[in-house]
Amino acid sequence: MTGPVATDPASDAALAELLLQWAPRQRWFAHKGAEVRLQRLERTPLDEAGVAQLVALTVRTGPEGAAESTVYAVPLTVRHAPDESLAAALVGHLPDVDGARAWVYDGPHDPTFTRALLTLVAAEEGAGSPAFGVHGTSADGGLPVPAGAVTKVLGGEQSNTSIVVGAPQGSQEVPLIAKVFRVLNAGDNPDVVVQTALAGAGCERVPRPAGWVDGQWTAPDGSTAHGHLAHLTEFLAGSQDAWRVATAAVEAGRGFAAEAGELGAATAEVHAVLARELPTEPATPERLAALADGLAARVAWACAAVPQLEAVAAAATARVEAVRGVTGAPDLQRVHGDYHLGQVLHSASRGWVLLDFEGEPLRPLAERSVPDLALRDVAGMLRSFDYAASAGARSGGEEAAAAWAAQCREAFLASYAEGTGVDPRVPGSAAQTLLAALELDKALYEVVYEARNRPDWVRIPLGAVHRLTS
Repeated sequence: MTGPVATDPASDAALAELLLQWAPRQRWFAHKGAEVRLQRLERTPLDEAGVAQLVALTVRTGPEGAAESTVYAVPLTVRHAPDESLAAALVGHLPDVDGARAWVYDGPHDPTFTRALLTLVAAEEGAGSPAFGVHGTSADGGLPVPAGAVTKVLGGEQSNTSIVVGAPQGSQEVPLIAKVFRVLNAGDNPDVVVQTALAGAGCERVPRPAGWVDGQWTAPDGSTAHGHLAHLTEFLAGSQDAWRVATAAVEAGRGFAAEAGELGAATAEVHAVLARELPTEPATPERLAALADGLAARVAWACAAVPQLEAVAAAATARVEAVRGVTGAPDLQRVHGDYHLGQVLHSASRGWVLLDFEGEPLRPLAERSVPDLALRDVAGMLRSFDYAASAGARSGGEEAAAAWAAQCREAFLASYAEGTGVDPRVPGSAAQTLLAALELDKALYEVVYEARNRPDWVRIPLGAVHRLTS
């Protein structure tokens, strides 16, 4: 599809210097404040003119002897003349191979880059070399890629970059959203694998897929790594995320129990399909013992970090140690992995739709792809209800917020139990023991986070810790 990138070692060196100054200031850069050193830069064109380019930027952070290497995907466009419409997306300048000046732009903000990415998927074409290259794939039975698309970068994301791909006015094509993964990890990204499996099974609780881009690059150890670089799915125009819907209800003094019940049913549906479509594993005593070890380590870590927790240390330890004696635990399966109200949209035509099955971005990809307890997703949503109640409260105080969250909790769990047959509300059941430990684990993490970053918020998870250990 393309020829070699029009560059030379001097140009690559100039680009690397430019990116080392620019990248650490971007929201998706995971090592803000750390010393950053270049390990490797690779780039390949995505179009015949070489304007749209993709860079694999490998950097080392931390002190020598204990440094970590991370590979970032950096989409760029490189032009031989400035484009005033892209002034806000300017990365900087560098000399090209002829010594003339070149203008470098942040690729997702340039429609030329997005068109090149879409072309790879629609035509199922490749670009680059065996060392660093990419290839597009259309999902079986997936949505078509719009021609002449209008694009817009979504704001607010932390770890990835998403581009809305709107169909031309008057077109009947479905708008898409292209998520560009910023940290490159070898292996299949769960966001692609899990959503594709759900959609392929006819589940309408996830956006319909259009395709993805995968590729190969040089891993930090010099080997060739392969994995996903971007994912294209349906964009649900006019939908609202559940966090906004929930906090708006709190602010207006409205309950959210009916919506929480519907969300519990949607979560149950997704978990049931995943258990049917993707591999599961038994929750053996060995796996539960390993889980208990990790939970106990979290208790010790949190109590050491926040002295206020010392009063509940013994009760918290007992709560998580109870996991070792659980019998009849549900099988381990693929889960969402980072489930909260911000990961769900409400569509007028489809109800609740779940997004972003990538798991916790800071965890290694291999860990995010391992079957887990579905109740971990349940625990995440229960904690999110608690936060929404407190964040949205304008009057009525903590008592009213606690009552609002309790109503949501009960409605969610009732619907979830009806849909899965797993009822964490049954006293002494395996599900109750596991959910209590998992929710406590998440609340302890939240206490430490809030104590370090938002002390005024620490009361929210601290209250949950006291409730779960009483």
